Formats: sequence, structure tokens, C-alpha cells
Amino acid sequence: MKTALLHYWLTNVRGGEQVLAALGELLPGADIFTHAYRPGPFGEASRDRLWGHRVRETFIARLPLGRRHPQAYLPLMPAASRRLDLDAYDLVVSSESGPIKGIRRRAGRRHVCYCHTPMRYLWDMYDDYYRTAGLAGKISMKLFTGYLRREDLKSAESVDEFVANSAFVAERIRRIYGRDAVVVHPPVDVAFYGDCARNAGDYYLFAGAPVAYKRLDLARAACERLGRRLVVAGGGSFSREDLRAAYAGARALIFPGIEDFGIVPVEAQAAGTPVVAFGKGGALETVKDGETGLFFREPTVEALCGALEEFESRTWSAAACRAAAARFGKARFLAEMRRVVEG
Repeated sequence: MKTALLHYWLTNVRGGEQVLAALGELLPGADIFTHAYRPGPFGEASRDRLWGHRVRETFIARLPLGRRHPQAYLPLMPAASRRLDLDAYDLVVSSESGPIKGIRRRAGRRHVCYCHTPMRYLWDMYDDYYRTAGLAGKISMKLFTGYLRREDLKSAESVDEFVANSAFVAERIRRIYGRDAVVVHPPVDVAFYGDCARNAGDYYLFAGAPVAYKRLDLARAACERLGRRLVVAGGGSFSREDLRAAYAGARALIFPGIEDFGIVPVEAQAAGTPVVAFGKGGALETVKDGETGLFFREPTVEALCGALEEFESRTWSAAACRAAAARFGKARFLAEMRRVVEG
């Protein structure tokens, strides 16, 4: 089958782009369609190739600063998606947490959507994004949210089958789109993060971008109250090798936010390191409570402090953590997605 891979935009390498790379490995002859593509962050030299796949952009990329800040043109993206010419393709696989899935539907063409999440800034986390947005962002959200929500609901009609990256997201898809989704957890490079010796030190670790919903403030406040050292690995300050060493040397990873899936706790466990996580979202599917980590149930400093004190009263098995992480390797992802695509 001639196949098209769709991804919202390709301007940096994070979890969604790692999923796309694995889908490209599964579908080696596929062409990639996206709103905007910057080859530099991917180590590519050509604007029309990525990982050996041909790349085509929508008109968003040709607008001023469209390749550097495509999110600024979010209200135009539904129209841009509908203008994609996909008539020659038998199978479309979209990688979605931004507006790309709303393509024109042709009879006989199958559209599988791997949904990282329905857009959080439109739905569940609208209030959080609005509260932390600047003046221009607040104005844009007031002007365009209703329109974008209607377009997002309409775009779901072009999808034949939804795949969710977690049961948490599958519930969100059911609630927002009224659709069922099979769960296929994303691939994590557990071999890379497991290729290190566990050597627990005297610090706790927070890993990830320091954005408000990840609750770095909570981790800092709890560690300050207890007099514990906290190392923050985020914002591009650590290389992969540095992050692997930080995981392996931490007493535990503190994961205080709500994530749709959350690759970071899996990476930490692959390095043999337990996790203290807020008990909601994807962490419930990756951390084994009492075996590879602990959950705190309220997003408060008091609750996190209590969990850290309980964590320190127990002993933890690096082997158990690594075994838990092994469930999320790339080979498992490829096998499960192959069954979906061929089904």
C-alpha cells in the first residue's frame, strides 16, 4: 500500500517525534506530510527528506516565521490540512496532538490516527494554558478556541481508527470525540537508558521542560521543606548521556505533573531508578506502586513530602525498575502497531 504519515509539525525532537520515527521504521516507503519542517534539530541537511522519507509541507511553512513558530498559525491549520492532496495514498497514519488529522476523506482510503492526546490547550487544560499565557495568547485563545474546538471535533470524523498512547488518553478520546481507541504505549529507548550502572546518590531528580503543568514548583518546595537536594534536568540543559547518568545517580525521580503518557518515568526506571509520582495520568500505567515507586494522591507539598518520607523508609530494587521499563521498548511498539495497520 502507498502510505502517508502525517505529523502536526516537525520543529524539534520530543516524544511525538520519536513515535513518528518508529512509525517511519514500520512503514519505510511512506511519505511524510506536516505543517512545517525544520531539518536542523533532526540532524538533517535537506528540507525535503527526513529519515529517508520524502517530506511535504502545507502552506503554513511558507508564511512568515512559519517554520520556526508554526503554532502562531494554529487557526489556519484546519484549512491547510484539508488542502493536502492524499488521493494517491491507500493508507494514512496520522501522529496527532495538534491539528493535522482533519484531512479530506476519500472513499476506500483508511485513516489510522495515533493520538498522543486531543489538544490539551483546547480541552482539559484550557484554564491552565490560559492562566499562564501572555496578553496576546489570552486574546488569541478567547478569539479562536470555539472555532478550533469545532474544527477538532469535525476532524475526528475523518479517522477510521484511533490509537491512544495510554488508557488515560483513550478515556479523553472517548469523552471528547465519542470514539473508542486501542491503547498502544509509545516506544521508549529503554536499551540506551538501561546501559548504565545504578549508583544512587544523595539527590532527587526532576527531568523535563520547566513548564507550569509539570509542577517543578511542587518538587522544589517539597525538597526545600525536607532539606533534600533536587537536581533539575530540563530545558535542553542535559545531553542524553548526561540525563542517563543523572537518572542512574538519583535517589528517585520526582514526577509531580499529570502527563498523557510520560516517557521520563520509563527512562528513569530503565536506569534502575524508582519514581515518586503524582497518582494521575500516564504514570499510573508505567509505575508499579510500592514496587518501582510510590504515588502521592493530592497535588500538594504536604502530600509529596509524605511520599518522599515513606519512599526513604523502604528499600527499592533496580532490577524491578528495569523489568517494569522493559515493557515499553520499541520492538513491542512496532509489533502492536503492525497489528493495527495490517488489521
